[in-house]
Amino acid sequence: MKREQLLERLDGGWRGLAEAYAGLSEAEMTRPGVVGEWSVKDVLAHVTTWEDEALKYLPAIAAGERTPRYRAMYGGIDAFNAQMEASKRELSLAEVLRRLESTHARLLEYVRGVPEEQFATDTR
Repeated sequence: MKREQLLERLDGGWRGLAEAYAGLSEAEMTRPGVVGEWSVKDVLAHVTTWEDEALKYLPAIAAGERTPRYRAMYGGIDAFNAQMEASKRELSLAEVLRRLESTHARLLEYVRGVPEEQFATDTR
């Protein structure tokens, strides 16, 4: 996949996500039960968590390094997700939205700055 293709996919997914919660009130965005017990706010915080993880590990992956295993570090992906959700539970909706936007902007900046040769093959 070329850089522009990746950026287009990221943009399309981002627009779809934003459309999914556009126009919702704060009460609607913080009401539990949208996905399991999670609210829209919790889902958005989860997206931020995984974009943060991408920013943390993409440079290592690009350098051909192995990344840590979530099973060894946290007891698995589900345990990691639960720990991250708990750490963000008390954030205000405004703070979750601020982090969502700033993290996504940093991810796009990172992708734009990756040398083109990183996109030349279908490897990790």
